[in-house]
Amino acid sequence: MSDRPTARFLDRSTPPHVLTLVLLAGLSALAMNVFLPSLPAMTAYFGTEYAVMQLSVSLYFAVNAVLQLVVGPVSDRFGRRPVLLASLAIFALATLGTLLATTVETFLAFRMLQSTVAAAMVLSRAAVRDMVPEAEAASMIGYVTMGMALVPMVGPMLGGALDQSFGWQASFLLLLACGIGVLALTWVDLGETATARQTSFRAQLGEYPALLTARRFWGYCLAAAFSAGSFYAYLGGAPFVGANVFHLTPGMLGLYFGMPAVGYALGNYVSGRYSVRAGINRMVLAGTVLSTAGLIALVLVTLAGNESAPVFFGFFVVMGLGNGLVMPNATSGMLSVRPQLAGTASGLGSAIMVAGGAALSALAGALLGPGSGALPLLAVMTASSAASVAAILYVLARERRIGLA
Repeated sequence: MSDRPTARFLDRSTPPHVLTLVLLAGLSALAMNVFLPSLPAMTAYFGTEYAVMQLSVSLYFAVNAVLQLVVGPVSDRFGRRPVLLASLAIFALATLGTLLATTVETFLAFRMLQSTVAAAMVLSRAAVRDMVPEAEAASMIGYVTMGMALVPMVGPMLGGALDQSFGWQASFLLLLACGIGVLALTWVDLGETATARQTSFRAQLGEYPALLTARRFWGYCLAAAFSAGSFYAYLGGAPFVGANVFHLTPGMLGLYFGMPAVGYALGNYVSGRYSVRAGINRMVLAGTVLSTAGLIALVLVTLAGNESAPVFFGFFVVMGLGNGLVMPNATSGMLSVRPQLAGTASGLGSAIMVAGGAALSALAGALLGPGSGALPLLAVMTASSAASVAAILYVLARERRIGLA
């Protein structure tokens, strides 16, 4: 990318500063999990059942996935900047709607509309791939998502504390303030990174088959999707386990809930340091094996009757570490199969990942009930993580067979 201008902070005539990309990705993560410690309180507030309130997680992921099928091609056609600005504006208005909702149905409708913030995650990664080649992209995405990992770690802690002090609405007030702030920052800093294309939107959508028939894309995509799937199942089930199995207060649940992000930040740091040297395939394999091993160990500990909140949540640091190795490297692999379709690949890959996550999150919520304990959640997470190992082994086997990198 030697012919591109150097990024200058708060100068929208140049590519975006890395801080802007971190905050874009971080806002998407914050919208996903800051309110999770409040799910039991929200269930009582709206006078509904936990399974219904949990739809604010699983349905959010489902709508998120559908939107990402469109966000990538639209941004490849019209540019990253206008799509990001529009999505952030809609997110801010939807967040205001959640605060004004008086019924669970109205709340869920606005919660679904909040999913437009998915563009922030998809296009922050696509912008990185616009700016640098494959190996450097894995490294840079690692650093960007390392910063983003602080948000899932701090978000539930902050959300739990806000719930205890001011009620569940405080988390959505925080989202509204952050959404407006990131929208303003994007306006003044994010210069366009996508190469202008003259094809029609219909032609742009017509390029999906080029990705859908690329086996390397599917290998990387499924490795990322199943690895992330264990985390999405965690999002859907861990609040129930924390509140009903370990009887944690919202504040304590928020504190424990952020444990995977500690490992995720470390994994992203390692990816940033070593992806270029070790190669993306080795990093993905190491991450999937590590996550699966950690989850199997937690299942064995739970079966042995050694359940406690510190042990249960502490093991998820290992899962987070593995995911931190997998996600930036598998994402770089997905985006590099067809570099000219980086936005499309990012959107399609994320849509597949989030759609699977929505299903796993809903499944985890459905399997958990009075007397179920944590084992149903752990079974779903372990199966998903093991599938990610199989996916990257397929990529490695194909590489050995036909000599593809």
